[in-house]
Amino acid sequence: MLRRYFPLLDWLPHYHRRLLGADLLAGAIVTVMVIPQSLAYSLLAGLPAIVGLYASLLPQLLYTLLGTSRTLAVGPVAIIALMTGAALSAVAEPGSARYLDAALILSLLSGLMLVAMGFLRMGFFSNFLSHPVISGFLTAAGLLIAVSQLGNLMGIESSGYTLVTRLASLWPELPHLNLPTLAIGLGTLAFLVFLRRRGRSALITLGTPLAAADLLVKAGPVLAVVVTTWLTWQLQLIDHGVAVVGHVPSGLPAFSFPWQEASLWRALLVPAALISLVGFVESVSMGQMLAAKRRQRIAPNQELVALGGANLAAGLTSGMPVSGGLSRTVINHDAGAQTPAAGAFAVLGIGIVTLALTDWLYFLPIATLAATITVAILTLVDMPTLRRTWRYSRSDFAAMAATILLTLLEGIEIGIIGGVTLSIALFLYRTSRPHSALVGRLPGSEHFRNMQRHEVETLDHVAFLRIDESLYFANARYLEDTLYNLVARRPELEEVVLICSAVNLIDASALESLEAINARLKDANVTLHLSEIKGPVMDRLKRSDFLDALTGRVFLSTYAAWREFSSAESR
Repeated sequence: MLRRYFPLLDWLPHYHRRLLGADLLAGAIVTVMVIPQSLAYSLLAGLPAIVGLYASLLPQLLYTLLGTSRTLAVGPVAIIALMTGAALSAVAEPGSARYLDAALILSLLSGLMLVAMGFLRMGFFSNFLSHPVISGFLTAAGLLIAVSQLGNLMGIESSGYTLVTRLASLWPELPHLNLPTLAIGLGTLAFLVFLRRRGRSALITLGTPLAAADLLVKAGPVLAVVVTTWLTWQLQLIDHGVAVVGHVPSGLPAFSFPWQEASLWRALLVPAALISLVGFVESVSMGQMLAAKRRQRIAPNQELVALGGANLAAGLTSGMPVSGGLSRTVINHDAGAQTPAAGAFAVLGIGIVTLALTDWLYFLPIATLAATITVAILTLVDMPTLRRTWRYSRSDFAAMAATILLTLLEGIEIGIIGGVTLSIALFLYRTSRPHSALVGRLPGSEHFRNMQRHEVETLDHVAFLRIDESLYFANARYLEDTLYNLVARRPELEEVVLICSAVNLIDASALESLEAINARLKDANVTLHLSEIKGPVMDRLKRSDFLDALTGRVFLSTYAAWREFSSAESR
């Protein structure tokens, strides 16, 4: 039981010097790489830059103790930062003390929800976010985040958390753009894009070893931060209107609890639930993918507890909602992290920066952070998936397109709620009209196939109907109509065999429909039979009176029914 809730007991007793060396190196690399990200994402959420560093400390340490992934790195991430900013701006004025308190409340609520879901073993709940909805949401969020950074790249004010409001706020300010800021923003953007697309091959061409080339490419944002900060300081670009991070207080965060009125907690319940769900899905997806590469596994329900603990820690230490970050996790994995201890070493490094080195961040241009966010986030815009989904399934594409449009035009919350609602509605519609097929026997075999697709043998007085869906309240009436229409079209029918090989569930509503079908067919002098019923389904049917009232038999296989009726026909 203890190992279940503290997975570090699995790896800590076997920790040795080689693992220590690998984790120390990975922790040092992650420390350097994620500091610009942490600062940028806190600003994206409308919070002071230091909040991003605070959210990278105790939350990661809690995940180290409770998480099951060996390489997942927890902290501020772009999508969650955007959702946080949208939620907070609806209840408080950015920059106010209430806004900061609301961020802590959002973290605490998210943490409480995740921990509760973990203890209730509700990891399955993330399945309600279909892949098209997730992909559409991430694509739209990536575009929104990129557009939200246009103002910072040009040195002008912008606001809003939808595409329309953001662009509307930008347009009147365009005549006031700041040329030095634009030069820094576009220069950093071009440099980072070049590094991402051509940097590795260019460095290798220059004779750089492969491992060093990969490291230098990943360190591109750090180099951009150092160079632009130095230039801003040396050239005194602040005097020319270049916005900088400014004073970042040093020291570790103090423990606090946001004692606010209950109305603020209530107002943030829905945003906290959505942030929890999206953060969990993003974290678990990343954790499972990297664990599979090393033939490891993660426990989704324990991940809920670990992420919940991380968010509770963020809420108690002046942080912001956190999740498993894509870029920081990839950096951690590629840097050779072997255990969650790498995250603890990264916490140590970020703690040192927070304690002693924040003065160096004063001249860091906001435009540099905006460029860093833009380059990182545009990888979420997944056009190939849009094309594949369009070709494969129009209904899934509809859910994806609706999620994108609602997110862009109405905001993060409406987008994801609308996408999930449409996905569930489309699922209910599809399963309410289950595919069924009249089947016949392939000559000389025991196999049965759709009469409309194959040349098969049939029996005039017997219909073999295969139902390709579980039977539940939404499709029970449809099954009745299908069978009644079949009997009406074929007056010669004497036997109907319902093939249940694809039926995994028969709920109470469907059971009542089967009872009604059995009675109606009996009145029409047609006998109802079942075949290929799965064990769990049969177990439930045995607890009812249906099998006693069934006018026909339950056959183990469709071929057994075929032999029975074909031999009777020959007689």
